[in-house]
Amino acid sequence: MTDTTHRLALVTGASRGIGRALALALAKQNYHVIATARVQSQGALEALDDDIRDLGGQATLVPFDLKNGDAIDNLSAQLYTRFGRLDALAINAAQLGPITPLTHLDVKAYESVMRTNVDATWRLLRGLNPLLEASDAGRVVLLSSGAAHKHRPFWGLYGASKAAAEHLALTYAAETAHKAIRCNVVNPGATRTAMRADAVPGEDPSTLPDPDGVADMIAGLLSAEETRTGEVLSYYDHAGITRD
Repeated sequence: MTDTTHRLALVTGASRGIGRALALALAKQNYHVIATARVQSQGALEALDDDIRDLGGQATLVPFDLKNGDAIDNLSAQLYTRFGRLDALAINAAQLGPITPLTHLDVKAYESVMRTNVDATWRLLRGLNPLLEASDAGRVVLLSSGAAHKHRPFWGLYGASKAAAEHLALTYAAETAHKAIRCNVVNPGATRTAMRADAVPGEDPSTLPDPDGVADMIAGLLSAEETRTGEVLSYYDHAGITRD
């Protein structure tokens, strides 16, 4: 079954935070949203589906763990069979991991973060590339972090994973620049999300922008009209936000 009425967008980590806000923003723009999150978040995905339906939109829910590379490959095959293309991909889901000295990191924690933030990025780009090429305007956005470009104590694991994921996305942008695909990276900055609360528990969340503004920016980058590719863009710069 090929959906010719809606543009098709896949959003990872769609059960909460920026991913959830993005799924709703895309639904408002008449996208059919393919929403993924961990199996443990299935209830939150179903609540998202209800909200999308209330907007008059459509969603396909896919609960699975991004650390399962075979599941990513299977998803790619299933989407090809059902839709034959993909118009937009938002690689949003990420794992923070422990904020601790590099020398204190547990091997399992290190591998889990790298599999979620780096390996899954590569598997998604590799598996979904044929579907993006089948679109008249395939668009990709990777959510990154300022930690990828800083070297703050205790943030080495998360920062390294985001730096690696950025490198993959920007290389993909260079390799597809001659095609109808555009791929960019967005640094949302400090945002009012559960991950941010875990990372900086003493911070007042009311001082941070909510995810809706970031979601609107990403939705714009996923539109067929977007021409930029291979850029690292800051939401704070986009919104004119200054922060000490």
